[in-house]
Amino acid sequence: LSLSLSLSEHIYIVMFSLSSLQPSTTSRSYLPSYIYRTPHHRFSVSPPLPPHLPLAPSISHCHRRLRVRSLDAAQPYDYETQISDRFAKSTKLKIAIIGFGNFGQFLAKALVRQGHTVLAHSRSNHTDIAAKLGVSFFSDADDLCEEHPEVMLICTSIISTETVLRSLPLQRLKRSTLFVDVLSVKEFPRNLFMQILPSDFDILCTHPMFGPESGRDGWNGLPFVYDKVRVGNEESRVLRCERFLDVFAKEGCRMVEMSCAEHDRHAAGSQFITHTMGRVLEKLRLESTPINTKGYETLLNLVENTAGDSFDLYYGLFMYNKNAMEQLERLDLAFESLKKELFGNLHDVLRKQLFGKAEGLDVSEERPMLSKLPKNGPALPPPSETLRGQNN
Repeated sequence: LSLSLSLSEHIYIVMFSLSSLQPSTTSRSYLPSYIYRTPHHRFSVSPPLPPHLPLAPSISHCHRRLRVRSLDAAQPYDYETQISDRFAKSTKLKIAIIGFGNFGQFLAKALVRQGHTVLAHSRSNHTDIAAKLGVSFFSDADDLCEEHPEVMLICTSIISTETVLRSLPLQRLKRSTLFVDVLSVKEFPRNLFMQILPSDFDILCTHPMFGPESGRDGWNGLPFVYDKVRVGNEESRVLRCERFLDVFAKEGCRMVEMSCAEHDRHAAGSQFITHTMGRVLEKLRLESTPINTKGYETLLNLVENTAGDSFDLYYGLFMYNKNAMEQLERLDLAFESLKKELFGNLHDVLRKQLFGKAEGLDVSEERPMLSKLPKNGPALPPPSETLRGQNN
């Protein structure tokens, strides 16, 4: 027989142990053993034989042993278990991922690993993949929203964000639901959230500065940018936002709080330029060689990382960041400037070949120029031929 009772912070368990029913005149085999348990201590006491308890009868015909053992004291009504469950629930979130593509699945692995409940919705059917990751997949957005997730994590492409956001049944969500995006541009989703979402909803704009390729070996030291655009003053809403950010802090990310406008200025000069150079090099069809330098290996890695992303991402970086056009123009000017510098030095070399040995020639009065710059690759013409061409 086992009895588990909850009395304030203590549990008293009475265990009866009948070790034997053999004849005995001094047996205490019916005597209960009392266990006193607190959250930190456990004591077992056997009291003296009460005067009203009769001696064990002599039962010569019974030779069977009857042994009753107590169950584990950690029952559902155990105070420690209740506190532990309550603490676990208070630190975990129910997160719905909207857009369960490569990046959504990439984030879901970390969320599930940390014990959060993860739901997912996407226009494509990812039921099998979601099941393997421990994620509940919903093909219908209405069904997902009726689960009342605490966080709606938008993982769609930049160019489809507005269409997806307007299609969500926001009326089925709880008021004050936290909306989070992970787009590579920040002012665009910020303005979109402020325009479409009800004022009761919280808004957190974030950008993990890594992806499935660059973050495949872990997120330690990788930057995570965030901007608390609109978070209510209630303690529960503040804690919910902090718990979500803690997901990335626990993975070792370098947490950077920054406004959306400042992020886009920096991103145009770093991320957009990186993707642009990676795609330019991809057009050159670079290949590994037996004599690769470390610098060339870096370029190959850059091509691999950027080529793994969709063109929609690159187009979104250009289309939805007002600073991207300026950086593209600066890149074009830098390339033209570099070509002029190269050709200018080439001109100086040719002039030395043409007039370096001429004595008494005033070069400042007449500076012969090449009629046409040679293409990259062919050998430069001899000085005599060049002079003949200029005289003709």
